Amino acid sequence: MKKIKTMKHLKQLTCIIERENNGFVSLCPQVDIASQGDSVEEARKNLVEAIELFFEMASPQELLARVYSEIYVTQIEVAIG
Repeated sequence: MKKIKTMKHLKQLTCIIERENNGFVSLCPQVDIASQGDSVEEARKNLVEAIELFFEMASPQELLARVYSEIYVTQIEVAIG
């Protein structure tokens, strides 16, 4: 029996990485998934893995509820003190 390969397509998502204590935390706000790692690259790699697993395992209903199409990342200025 011939094995059928499924075509995977790539989707660009936003990744925010910040230092936390001795490691780094990565967040994808479009799917509200976070991960972590000892370096920026490890946190990024772990986030990609977590998101790919989410897309592989999530039901169509969960995808509709959790995938946000519009995310805006910007800087703001606030008064302190």
